[in-house]
Amino acid sequence: MFTETAVFDLLLPSDSRSLKQKRSYVRPIIAMLRKFEVSVAEVGYHDLHGRAQIGVAVVGPDAAQCRAVIDTCENQVAGRPEIDLLSVKRRVYGDDD
Repeated sequence: MFTETAVFDLLLPSDSRSLKQKRSYVRPIIAMLRKFEVSVAEVGYHDLHGRAQIGVAVVGPDAAQCRAVIDTCENQVAGRPEIDLLSVKRRVYGDDD
């Protein structure tokens, strides 16, 4: 069994000046990622209106399958025109970890 995690660091549009506006960008991204049967949550930058960190985790029988799911999630987030994907931190956990 393998688990892969990723943390997406997002720069939100300049009109994201309130928590309500921030949520209007973050919620659709989280909803879209859940369609890939991953665990997902906003995990950082709660105090900043123009930034967000979204964490994603997937469990699978082999590392390649986990990698493929996280690759898909990353491509979907990067393809959203309203946000900028600044960085992605990924990590794979196996049976030996």
